[in-house]
Amino acid sequence: MKYPKLRELKEAVRSLVTPAYTTKFPAKPHAPSKNYRGKPVVDDNYCVGCETCANVCPSGAITFVDDKKEKKRFIERNYGLCIFCGQCQEHCITGKGIKLSDQIYDMAVFNRDELVEKQEKELLICESCSAIITTKEHIQFLHQKLGPKAFSSILNLNILNENLKLAAEKDIHVEVKGDLKRKDMFNIICPNCLRKVLIKTSW
Repeated sequence: MKYPKLRELKEAVRSLVTPAYTTKFPAKPHAPSKNYRGKPVVDDNYCVGCETCANVCPSGAITFVDDKKEKKRFIERNYGLCIFCGQCQEHCITGKGIKLSDQIYDMAVFNRDELVEKQEKELLICESCSAIITTKEHIQFLHQKLGPKAFSSILNLNILNENLKLAAEKDIHVEVKGDLKRKDMFNIICPNCLRKVLIKTSW
């Protein structure tokens, strides 16, 4: 056509007098809308290192590595792989361990290693078979959740004694040697070893 269509001309004039739809980030801070799903932020005071978030993460952005020698659980969160689905927040057992924030544009970096956050938690190791039970904070959270019912577990009593110092550790701790015996129930042992003790002493 020799002349532009009136509709195209109208849109061109409108675009000249109306502001842009895109934000001016990074010149100006970006103000996200309500319920915007941005970077998951971890609160170490409420995160118990239970592995739930890693199990439900569809992109594999959260990984756990356990070191029995150091009795540590090393947690890594790679936000370069995160798809901001919110599954970690939804399935967090404490409800406060991880929350989605409104940060996302600030995560643009030149070095991808800067997007990896690390965290450490102390592990509970079975004194009989050296199996990993869970983290200390996880057991303490379960104790608070169960209330008086938690006292039915000897493992919980051991953890409680660490906090309250009801008895000296040397008075209640007996080194596990050889086959499991009834006295070993009062040490920190995994559920599988506890089952063996109960079967052995019940029959």
